[in-house]
Amino acid sequence: MKFIFKFLFLSFSATVIAQNATSADVIQQSLQQKSQMMSTSLVKNIEFTNIGPTVMSGRVVDMAVNPDNTTEFYVGYASGGLWYTNNNGTTFTPVLDNFSTQNIGDIAVDWKSGTIWVGTGEKNSSRSSYAGIGMLKSTDKGKTWTNVGLPDSHHISRILINPNNTNEVVVGVIGHLYSSNDERGVFKTTDGGKTWTKSLFINKDTGIIDVAFAPENFNTMYAASWERERKAWNFDGDGSNSAIYKSTDAGNSWTKIADKSGFPTGNGVGRIGLAVFNENTVYAFHDSQFRRKDTKKKKTSNALTKEDFKTMSTDEFLKLTDKKLNTYLKTNGFQEKYRAENVKQMVRSGNVKPIDLAKYLEDANSMLFDTPVVGAEVFKTTNGGKSWKKTHDGYLDDLYYSYGYYFGEIRVDPQDENGIYVLGVPILKSKDGGKTFKSISRENVHADHQALWVNPKKQGHLIDGNDGGLNISYDDGENWIKLNAPAVGQFYAVYADNQKNYKVYGGLQDNGVWVANHNARIDKRWKQTGQNPYESLMGGDGMQVQVDDRNPNIVYTGYQFGNYFRIDREKGRNKYIQPKHSLGENPYRFNWQTPILLSKHNQDILYLGGNKLHRSLNKGDDWETISEDLTTGGKKGNVAYGTLTSISESPFQFGLLYTGSDDGLVYVSKNGGGSWTQISNSFPKNLWVSRVIASKFKKERVYVTLNGYRFDDFTPYVYVSDDYGQTWKSISSNIPTSSANVIKEDSANENVLYLGTDNGLYVSFDYGTSWDAFSKNLPNVAVHDLVIQPTAKHLIVGTHGRSLYKANIGAIQEFTKGIKKHNKTEIFTINSIRKRGSWGSSWSKWLEANTPELNIPFYANDTKKVIVDIFSDDTKVNSFSIDADKGFNEAIFDVSFSKKGLKAYKKANKDTDIKKAKNDVYYLPKGKYTVKIGEASSKFEVK
Repeated sequence: MKFIFKFLFLSFSATVIAQNATSADVIQQSLQQKSQMMSTSLVKNIEFTNIGPTVMSGRVVDMAVNPDNTTEFYVGYASGGLWYTNNNGTTFTPVLDNFSTQNIGDIAVDWKSGTIWVGTGEKNSSRSSYAGIGMLKSTDKGKTWTNVGLPDSHHISRILINPNNTNEVVVGVIGHLYSSNDERGVFKTTDGGKTWTKSLFINKDTGIIDVAFAPENFNTMYAASWERERKAWNFDGDGSNSAIYKSTDAGNSWTKIADKSGFPTGNGVGRIGLAVFNENTVYAFHDSQFRRKDTKKKKTSNALTKEDFKTMSTDEFLKLTDKKLNTYLKTNGFQEKYRAENVKQMVRSGNVKPIDLAKYLEDANSMLFDTPVVGAEVFKTTNGGKSWKKTHDGYLDDLYYSYGYYFGEIRVDPQDENGIYVLGVPILKSKDGGKTFKSISRENVHADHQALWVNPKKQGHLIDGNDGGLNISYDDGENWIKLNAPAVGQFYAVYADNQKNYKVYGGLQDNGVWVANHNARIDKRWKQTGQNPYESLMGGDGMQVQVDDRNPNIVYTGYQFGNYFRIDREKGRNKYIQPKHSLGENPYRFNWQTPILLSKHNQDILYLGGNKLHRSLNKGDDWETISEDLTTGGKKGNVAYGTLTSISESPFQFGLLYTGSDDGLVYVSKNGGGSWTQISNSFPKNLWVSRVIASKFKKERVYVTLNGYRFDDFTPYVYVSDDYGQTWKSISSNIPTSSANVIKEDSANENVLYLGTDNGLYVSFDYGTSWDAFSKNLPNVAVHDLVIQPTAKHLIVGTHGRSLYKANIGAIQEFTKGIKKHNKTEIFTINSIRKRGSWGSSWSKWLEANTPELNIPFYANDTKKVIVDIFSDDTKVNSFSIDADKGFNEAIFDVSFSKKGLKAYKKANKDTDIKKAKNDVYYLPKGKYTVKIGEASSKFEVK
């Protein structure tokens, strides 16, 4: 297939600038702006309901446990906020929801005074490690919070409170993830956060990943520096500035102690974790990025390996027997069309080289997982850091794999110098000072361990935080209890199918793909029945979902880097459907969040984006590539880059396609991929295209959001075009500074748009000219995806830290229809309610009575008290007042008679017998009723 590429130099109304890290001042101003918007928002009374899930939880970063009452503790989640329990994890309460961020790096509590310190911004340097806004402090157990400084720190690793002075606090700051900055190092306050002193600073690219003090002496401290640089295409997690420092004056001054001490030095030094037993005895857990010694063994088998082809000449290749070559091809999963005879012909003709048989098995991710580094290693000093010695022989394989930067935590038992725990993909313990280790991971414990609390008074009592939530053990890790009550799932994507009782689907960070009915009960009932309402469909890092509109049992989904499957849920079958490059062609590059799309024009047609766009006409069984590379071509690094991130097809025309890439390019094809035109030349360069959306209301219209997170640029870039992308208009207007992840048109109202950012959700009623914060019951959390179920009129919000939320947007959809000036009260459609004989009663005297609720949605043109009157024909059966805010409101009516209303109704309907319910309330009988608020009215029915 021949592809034609065109490039348009487009007109554009906004100024294009280079990407720079957003300043802390801008962030603080934007947080104040959002707070003001929340108080004046027209939709501040339209509430969201969290619909779970809770079972798989999310990434824990730290715990703070009351040493005198271990059933009381706080848990910090990477992007899910701070939660409190005083019943050993039976239930949790969120205590940071009323503040500006849910992104946490570390927590510390002074239990004597009840003062809580939160260092914001996750300490792990992963793809979705969100930046924070500095140090937060609460002196009333989380009811109120104050930002006490370090606003440009972005990522805080550790907080130490002097046990004898609650106002003396030492903080380790890693600093920006994607850019250089000065506010990193060790900081100290002696006045409770009013002022801070930077006591250790290495350089603008090296921060502090860990700080620990001797339990018996706060003056003696150790700190670990970490030199790291993340780009969209590469992560470098080591450097010569990674080292260990010591302080003997409570963090006021520091001395580097790692040099010439037996601890590794040089460019291969990676992340370091510290565990201090006493002033002189310290363990250091090192992610060594030094290369392993070449210990290649002579081949004991005559079988071909991919390494053989990297140095093989054409003549040597052609001399291979067909049997030997076919064995290699079949063993390594080459497509059926590649067998010895035709592959040799391809080599003879020069279309393929022998090395291509090695490249065929590689992909953009192979380098990340094939790097032969030393990896995890444990060192110990018994003389205060004067000398260090490795505790074990050989390598600690299958602990870090290739991403040790993601872990790095080590703990020592305060009652046993030789009892240590190291955290990685599994969790390991040693009882001989690190000479030998054993795994204490178990079947109900998630992998990827991030935090561990070891009871200083009772050996064997552990609390473990991992990517799948929280676990407690009372027998030193032999058995664990799971404590996943909070809804803190980190969703990448969400989908809703078209069934009457529709289902919601979603892919989560490190927790696979799950599905449930949208109205599933999220409580502990499933622990009795044995069946959680959410069902797992796939493991790994769960990604996008598409469901066949004709058959909801056919689900397309997968895990990271484009590993997608077609699932037949009815038959219990999965088929792997990732497109494969041809022999001799460069391997396709697939994004961590590879996009897929089922065509609304034909549900047999599936699109999947690598660096090229692929199309299947038969549900993924076979693929054709319908573009050349639609990116800038990738960059050398250990992260797949130069990949597609978004695909959209116009509902008006089959083959009117748009693509967006992680390096800032947007393309359009009007002929099903026959030719492509680049339409992004006027945009800021190199930004991640988080969404490209073809409008459902106008064929020529298209929306684009760009995300600068990977430059620490948090500007919301939001655009619309009404001419297929030839010209663009910025519609970010009054959106507070926060990276844009997703834009969604309303399913019924052309003027209404929804926008998800890294700090919440917004709605526009005027096509993006202005925006309102949409946040009742929805914390300031990253919104990664949005989906509208049009029949139910529900907006489903996929958050990266607080699972899924649902709101009824029926009133919003009606708001601008026909009426442009909203200078009067308006009542929107009221759903009918079905009469139940159980109203006012329960099956047990020990349970509360079942009482109905009818939601009356209305719009008030001003903040005022309003009277809600309920009529049956001309008879007023009830009346009540509520305080209404300007904008959307919801009045809750219990479907009952007032005393006066009952008397009037009986007088008008003498033959009707109204019986009192068991709770002494008279409920309305079946019939049609009218609600009036001033001159506005709307009807509902009791069926």
